[in-house]
Amino acid sequence: MTRRVVLFLLAAFLLIGTAGQARAAGYRYWSYWDRDGGAWVYATQGPSLVRPSDGDVQGFRFAVSEDSGDAARPRGTADFASICAKTPAEDGSKRVALVLDFGTASDAPSGETPPAPRTACAQVSPDATTADALAAVAGPLRYDTNALLCAIAGYPKSGCGEQVSQKQDPRTAAAPEKDESADEGGPSVGLVAGIAVIAALAAAGAWQAGRRRNATR
Repeated sequence: MTRRVVLFLLAAFLLIGTAGQARAAGYRYWSYWDRDGGAWVYATQGPSLVRPSDGDVQGFRFAVSEDSGDAARPRGTADFASICAKTPAEDGSKRVALVLDFGTASDAPSGETPPAPRTACAQVSPDATTADALAAVAGPLRYDTNALLCAIAGYPKSGCGEQVSQKQDPRTAAAPEKDESADEGGPSVGLVAGIAVIAALAAAGAWQAGRRRNATR
C-alpha cells in the first residue's frame, strides 16, 4: 500500500512541475473570424482566400493564444446593418462589414499600445476577397513571406506570430494587474505544493520504517 502511495505522490509532484510549462506557450497574432448569425466562427482559410458575400460580417482580433481552440473573439455586438448603415448599396459592388479588435494592453508587444476597437464598411468589387476589403478600409497591412497577416492599420509595428513566454487568458485581461511586489521573497504555489509532496513522502517512509521495527520486536 505504501509503495502505491509513494508512486502516486511522486506522479503528482511531476504533474505540478510541468503544469506551468504546459500553459506557457502562446503566439501573438491576428486571428480571423466570420460572423454566423450572432456567433463568431474561427475562419478555416486565410482572408486572401475567402470571398465574402454582400452583407457578410468579418472580424479580426489581435491577441495571444495557443491555438484556434482558445483564440480570443472580436469584442462588440455590431452587426451588418449598423456597421454599413451609412454606406448605401451600389450596382457592381458589394459591402462587407469588418470588426477590428486590436486587443488588450496585456497582449500588446512591448512598447506598443493597441488602438481602440473599431468597425468599417468596405465597398468593394463583387469578386474581392476579405483581404481586399480589409486593405480598402484598414491599411496599411503587413504580411510576412508566408502570406501571414502581421499588422492591420499598421498595428503592431513589428513582429508576426511570434511565440511568447507566457499566455494570458483574454477573459481575465481586464482584471487589475497583480502586485508582483507582494510576492517578493515568498514561495510560489508550485514550490509550496512540491514541499508538501516531499513532506508526505517523508512521512510515508517514516511510517513504513516504524511498521518494520514493530514487526521485528
